Amino acid sequence: MAAIFYNCVLNAFFFFHPFFVSVTDLKQNTKDKTIEISSKLFIDDFEKALTAAGKAPVDLSHPADKEKTDQQIAGYFKQHFQLSVNGQKMPVSYIGYEKEGEAAWCYLQVTNAPAVIKRVDIVSDVLYKQFESQIHIFHVTAGKELKSSKITNPESRVGFDF
Repeated sequence: MAAIFYNCVLNAFFFFHPFFVSVTDLKQNTKDKTIEISSKLFIDDFEKALTAAGKAPVDLSHPADKEKTDQQIAGYFKQHFQLSVNGQKMPVSYIGYEKEGEAAWCYLQVTNAPAVIKRVDIVSDVLYKQFESQIHIFHVTAGKELKSSKITNPESRVGFDF
């Protein structure tokens, strides 16, 4: 009987305990010589991070000033997300974001990407200051090859060989 009670309590804990996961897709576009990056984050989590970084409340669902919000997001990604391709650090440009349910899709891009990608290295600590159990899942497509991996706070580096 005690084992059943323990199992019920343990399962309830896991059911109600929040989890913090983001998913980031990187896709090589050989035609345009770009790397297209899309990162899916829970809106409330991302708002907390942006608010802490900017010292002012951020509302991604109903931004008072869309241009200012975009600048805050661009600055946040510049500080917390870096990308290297074939050993060379690549400048990442913020394109914009959109809402999808309770998530925000943030779009970034690398221009003048190498035609042949042999290695991709990512450094990301997005949301790490807010959530000790933050997990990032990465899907990277170079040419026709897809590779995936995950990192968990405090890990901030992941690499892919093609």
